[in-house]
Amino acid sequence: MDLRNKIGAFIDRPAFSNFILGVILFNAVILGMETSKPIMAAIGPVLLVLDDICLAIFVVEILAKFYVHRGQFFKNGWNLFDLVIVSVALVPSGGGLSVLRALRILRLLRVVSVAPSLRRVIEGLLNALPGMGSVFLLMALIFYIGAVMATKLFAAAFPQWFGTLGSSGYSLFQIMTLESWSMGIVRPVMEVYPYAWMFFVPFILLTTFVVLNLVVGLVVNSMQDAHHVEAEEETGNYRDEVLTRLDKIEAMLKGKV
Repeated sequence: MDLRNKIGAFIDRPAFSNFILGVILFNAVILGMETSKPIMAAIGPVLLVLDDICLAIFVVEILAKFYVHRGQFFKNGWNLFDLVIVSVALVPSGGGLSVLRALRILRLLRVVSVAPSLRRVIEGLLNALPGMGSVFLLMALIFYIGAVMATKLFAAAFPQWFGTLGSSGYSLFQIMTLESWSMGIVRPVMEVYPYAWMFFVPFILLTTFVVLNLVVGLVVNSMQDAHHVEAEEETGNYRDEVLTRLDKIEAMLKGKV
């Protein structure tokens, strides 16, 4: 077995993935501690050294993957994700780029690429985006119609909430989130327009309990599909491994005969 195969077998071990996950979480704790002035005054240099060690481990991991996979490295979206996250951390933070120092916490997002369960959630979300486009278009139409109606109905008495199309849209968005919608907006409006509930209640039912549930349903279905595909891949890999071993055993038996 050559060096490339040895390194590939090493980085594919679950123990190595768990080690990288531990480094990511440890680095996240360090970055959180660096936001404390008393802690930095006491052990600031030690934290900075530990932070550099964590970054060095990430760089070595990326280089090892690139050495093993070569051009195939860039065909894996998660490898590109890790590369971007680590590259951001390597950009000098001095001068006008000091804001990039705050972006070092993005390294915590590498948990997504290391943990299969989180990766499955992201893949399900991405797969649901095409279907969610239609739902978002439907929601945009509902919001536009509702904003126009609310502006025409309530602008005269409540210009601060419904004076313009934009303010109406923002107020309706607040109502959709159920944040102070009743005592904050709807009941004051109903004191002037007693039948305003005939507009707001159907709007809440339509947006909060119907459209948003459609989004949740699409995400859940996509996550289930991603899990099903992953399970099929694992089954296929296991089947191929078993067949390979059987072929080797058969070849050994033929050689003995």
